[in-house]
Amino acid sequence: MRNILRPLSPAATPEERQPFAQIAAVDGGLVIAALLLAAVGLATVHSASSELAVDYLPRQALWVGLGFVLLIGAVSIDYRVLLDLSLTLYLLGLVLLALVLVLGDVRGGARSWFVFGPWQFQPSEFAKLATTLFVARYLSGIDQPVLALRQIATAVGLVALPMLLIVVEPDMGGAAMFVPLLVGMLLIAGVKLRYLLTAALLAASLGFGLWTFGMKEYQRDRVMTFLQPERDPLGTGYHVRQSKIAVGSGELFGKGYMQGTQSQLRFLPARHTDFIFAVLAEEWGFAGIVTVLGLFALYIRGGARIAMRARDRSGILIVVGLLSVFCFHVLYNTAMVVGFLPITGIPLPFLSYGGTFMLYNFTATGILLGVDLRRYVNR
Repeated sequence: MRNILRPLSPAATPEERQPFAQIAAVDGGLVIAALLLAAVGLATVHSASSELAVDYLPRQALWVGLGFVLLIGAVSIDYRVLLDLSLTLYLLGLVLLALVLVLGDVRGGARSWFVFGPWQFQPSEFAKLATTLFVARYLSGIDQPVLALRQIATAVGLVALPMLLIVVEPDMGGAAMFVPLLVGMLLIAGVKLRYLLTAALLAASLGFGLWTFGMKEYQRDRVMTFLQPERDPLGTGYHVRQSKIAVGSGELFGKGYMQGTQSQLRFLPARHTDFIFAVLAEEWGFAGIVTVLGLFALYIRGGARIAMRARDRSGILIVVGLLSVFCFHVLYNTAMVVGFLPITGIPLPFLSYGGTFMLYNFTATGILLGVDLRRYVNR
């Protein structure tokens, strides 16, 4: 474990003292995609919450503004400095996850939020970012093409600690986001095929144990409803049924902004958070969906290009970890709203309402850009 604690930041060179000297070379597609997605999210959140007691647009606009400030801040900090601080951030994340189990507010059956008056903070988002940095630091210090079993077990343990605390809340969706983080980084670090097969068998065993002993009744109902939506169309199957109606009714060009019947007449639950993609599909149709998915693809392409251009192992691992989580969020949420996957609380990046999640997305984007910006100096 000594490689986790060894400082990574060497003395700054004259070129590194001017981190914005190569700003024109940063991948602009990723920045444009993030800002356009946030703009689409603002408009859709306003439409989705217009019939609620509170219009969430002003709050979401505030989160977007603060997120952009965090993006600038993350770009300004050398990611190797963040890696040096990753142990402290990781431990802080674990402490916050433990405290929320005692002091947190219960929302949707899960004790996963700190509430400060009208403001809320979800520590699992901070822990996700801190864990990415800490695992990247650990794996980047291993100078060999294929990881040993002990090294894989260490990485799994580092990810399992925050995951287990989030499962206790219980927030299965939040805990699931740590899996693509771990898998993506391990694949880049190097894993033997037999270890992957063993991991698949262990995952199947753990899934069975989770179903039997770890999941609450309402969570098992969600899975069964996914398999058989017609078994309870007015109960646990209501969400996915209304979501599929909203998506299908949008047809080619949609019903128009703020003209969706499922959202405006309040048939669609959680329309400004988990099901915001259904609102978008109803109002803008297939054309709107393709446009937004194209922006997500542009973001992912930009992140992949940054990973391929990164000049050191730690930079590649950070980008892959963050991008894996982003991709999983997009894939799961969009599949969930059309009934391809069970419903769980996994929001859509930059579009779903949520302060902590929005700040996480902008901060992660800033770190990606920071890795890209410093590809000329981290040699």
